[in-house]
Parts: sequence; C-alpha cells; structure tokens
Amino acid sequence: MSSRIVVVGSLNMDLVVRAAHIPRPGETVIASSDMQRFPGGKGANQACAAARLGASVGMVGRVGEDDFGAALIESIAGAGVDTRHVLRDPAAPTGVGLIVVDEKGQNSIVVSSGANARVGEADLAAAGDLIEGAGLLVLQLEIPLTTVIAAARWAREHGVRTILNPAPARELPAELLALIDILIPNETEAAMLSGRNVGTDDEVHEAASSLRRMGVPTVIITRGSAGCSLVTQAGVSH
Repeated sequence: MSSRIVVVGSLNMDLVVRAAHIPRPGETVIASSDMQRFPGGKGANQACAAARLGASVGMVGRVGEDDFGAALIESIAGAGVDTRHVLRDPAAPTGVGLIVVDEKGQNSIVVSSGANARVGEADLAAAGDLIEGAGLLVLQLEIPLTTVIAAARWAREHGVRTILNPAPARELPAELLALIDILIPNETEAAMLSGRNVGTDDEVHEAASSLRRMGVPTVIITRGSAGCSLVTQAGVSH
C-alpha cells in the first residue's frame, strides 16, 4: 500500500487580533494588538502537520489569484506539501478566517470561504492519479459537502483509506459516514453526529459506538485536556 497522504480541503489566511473581550452584538472593541496574519485552513493545517511528521503529502484545493493565495501555496510547499493540485481560481478570492482572541485565550472565528467553496468534482478528476495512488485520504468540512462525499466515494472505489475530521460541526448524511474509515470528532461534533450526550467516559463510549453502528470502523473523540478516546471493534481506550 502507498504511504502517500492526500488532503482534499481548505486553505485560508487567518487574520488574528487580540482584545480584552470578544465583542457583544453591536459593540465595537479596540484591539490590544496589531493584526497578525497566519497561514491556515483546516485542510492546509492537516497537510502541513502530516508533511512535518515526515509523510509524503499532496494537497487538492483552491486559492484565489491574490497575495493571500500565493502566500498560502508558498507556506505549505515550504512544509514539503505537493501543491500541483492547488488551483489558483481567477473567479474567487482566497478564503479568510477572521479571528478575535480574548485575554483568556478564548476565540471567535468567522470564515469567508472564497475559493474553498468552489472546490468540486472537477478538481478531484484533475487529481485522480494522485488520489488513486494514495494510501490515505484526509478530509474536513470547509469545502462543499458534495465534494467531500465524492472524494470519499472515489477513495473507497480505489481501496484508499479515509480520515474525516468533521469540522466545522454539522449534521452529516449516512452515505458519507459509511465511506469513512477513521472519524475524528471533538466532543461537540461527536454529540451532534451521534445524537447523544458526550462528557463522561461512558458517554463517550456510547456516542462512539453509535457512530460505529453508522458504518465508521474507528472513532477517535478528541477531548481537550482529557486527551482522546479511541473506540474500535477491539474496545475502547482513553
């Protein structure tokens, strides 16, 4: 089996300011720091993390024909990611994350999808050889859901294992869950997808077992400071 990882997903430029508190509706707050710019996007973050850990990684996605797009491609390429299938889209700007961080470290984020919203099945077809030759396909939900489903279906048809980080949180069709080999939700996402409370170890096990009954063989629920819980046919470990 190939050791190559392919990430199909989002690339965003994160624009971050710090403030004493996150603004309430209608409130204007003066930032306590100058705006900072960080390469991001859940897909690009996945690709960079895997590449920095030594994997051979290819990325499929879109950015705009603007300075942010050029900077994002340069950033992930610098981490060792193959960017041949990151398209410069002339019809949409690069995706942007607008982030306010308060003095306690809590944040509020608004994402403007831009070119990420235009990642489609044509992008998958153009990267078909890359995906078909991969050992692992990694997905998230910052691109159109129809594209995520199509990518997972393509992977299943070619014997490629799939990982889905179901973020941002949303309800997902049974069709998609049945195509995923490893699902990695946080507690909020696991609760939404399973329809169960998630907090205690027992609740985590019940929620993960429910997701496994939907067709996902392996569920890893991330739990912040409590670590994570792995649930498979062999049992559960925290």
